[in-house]
Amino acid sequence: MSALPLLSRKERPWWRDAVTYQIYIRSFADANGDGKGDVNGIRSRLPYLKELGVDALWITPWYPSPQIDHGYDVADYLNIEPDYGNLAQAEALIKEVHEFGMKILVDIVPNHSSDKHAWFQEALQSAPGSIARERYMFRDGKGKDGELPPNNWQAVFGGPAWERIREADGKLGQWYLHLFAVEQPDFNWENAEVREHFEEVLRFWLDRGVDGFRIDVAHGMIKAPGLPDVVAPDPKAEMLAPENRPFWDQDGVHDIYRQWRRILDSYQGDRMAVAEAWVSPASRIARYLRPDELANSFNFDFLSSPWEPITLKKMIDRSIAALSEVGAPSSWVLNNHDVVRSVDRFDLALIPGKANTTLERHGDVTKFDIVRGTQRARAGALLMLALPGGAYVYQGEELALPEARDIPEDRLTDPRWALSQQTDRGRDGCRVPLPWRSSPAGAFGFSSENNLTPSQSWLPQSDGWGTFSVESQDSDPDSTLNLYRRALAIRRGEEALGDGSIEWLDASNSVLAFKRSEDFACYVNFGAPIALPKSAQVLLASSPINGGMIPTDATVWMRISSK
Repeated sequence: MSALPLLSRKERPWWRDAVTYQIYIRSFADANGDGKGDVNGIRSRLPYLKELGVDALWITPWYPSPQIDHGYDVADYLNIEPDYGNLAQAEALIKEVHEFGMKILVDIVPNHSSDKHAWFQEALQSAPGSIARERYMFRDGKGKDGELPPNNWQAVFGGPAWERIREADGKLGQWYLHLFAVEQPDFNWENAEVREHFEEVLRFWLDRGVDGFRIDVAHGMIKAPGLPDVVAPDPKAEMLAPENRPFWDQDGVHDIYRQWRRILDSYQGDRMAVAEAWVSPASRIARYLRPDELANSFNFDFLSSPWEPITLKKMIDRSIAALSEVGAPSSWVLNNHDVVRSVDRFDLALIPGKANTTLERHGDVTKFDIVRGTQRARAGALLMLALPGGAYVYQGEELALPEARDIPEDRLTDPRWALSQQTDRGRDGCRVPLPWRSSPAGAFGFSSENNLTPSQSWLPQSDGWGTFSVESQDSDPDSTLNLYRRALAIRRGEEALGDGSIEWLDASNSVLAFKRSEDFACYVNFGAPIALPKSAQVLLASSPINGGMIPTDATVWMRISSK
């Protein structure tokens, strides 16, 4: 597979090896006692993150927002949401992250804004064809009186992707595109003013010291010329659609990223950007990572793979081969704020024939075995952290948090719930606030206000959430938290881990086995217990090793003799 880098880990850009911890700011830590996470909450937990051993932090959108989509509907890209703090606190956080020896990435949302953004409000008051309208995707409707939407595009969250407005004179008028919620109008990236504004946004945050950006919907900004209808059995705007969509992965996005790369390169310190590009196969992802474009892209083929060795190996090989063609490292991810947590996902049965089932809230919950799911999630973590390149860890993943499935319907906040006519409970289950303490006081330690109960945090925490808490796992040597701490410490000290090569070892169809150096190997066992290789020295195992046997659903890092 890919040749070893010529540079040592200390010499190559930090992002080629980094383990980045995703902070969903609303649910990480609440410093002011209002039941919502905030900037000062993150600052208070920096020692925890340093001890965990991650290299960088990625913070989900912290900009002023009506919070229809919890920050992914941005009203002002150059400030901080008052619920989360202020700009001075954000600048202090950036400085403190660096003092702890870590990097910091912020989320940028360029495909769409909030409908409360000053530009969109101006567009609503302006005439068709005006400068203000040109910043967004306004179009005349079809039909005798423009009563039909401009095309058949559907929104990711459900329903048509077009909304008709009333003009300033009160009459029904043009339609605007929203690939997500109706409150999230899409920008027109053919407009020079839009491009210039986002270049200003990049510089604003780079000037304040951020090390890079996570780009939301990075494959969506450019739409096909003429906005043609979707020609597919199902026009729904799936993020990882089985067929090409005229609003995803258009060639024009690459011109944007070439310009952004020039801006990033004009700053010191290997500034970077990572793409949330739901693109498949890996050869399409690689186009975003050419030397003059972005640094990383999340590996959604890997994330969407079931707990099954043949499929996982295929996805790993495909990713490494495609990205090596452009000299980019792979970036592995098993969890984020949009998908079912791996503890559940790796255990629940899939629905035969349904695309991307592992990303949805499917499976027979009555058959969920949390013990088996946790074993598989722990094994998956060691697999991910041993693969070549970087990795992304979602908050709570290191605690083996399961999906919260008991949120009352009247507390669901994800726009998917309403837009699906209450058929899709949405993504709230993976966004419930973290438990820091075993006691329910202060919403299991999430909040600084000890009188706050678990049901009073912005999303209610499940009964028993404290059993997963940092406090309950901190001193338990066998906890998932301490598994992650040991794994990240070994990864940091092992020169062969991170970016580099991989060599597959002969093994049965129920085992993934590979070497990262002459004496470092990783074995992942999906089947019946197997014997450790002769003379193997176990460095770390996701499950106990008894009698020299690797149990089912376990990963082992080991030192092996080449003799």
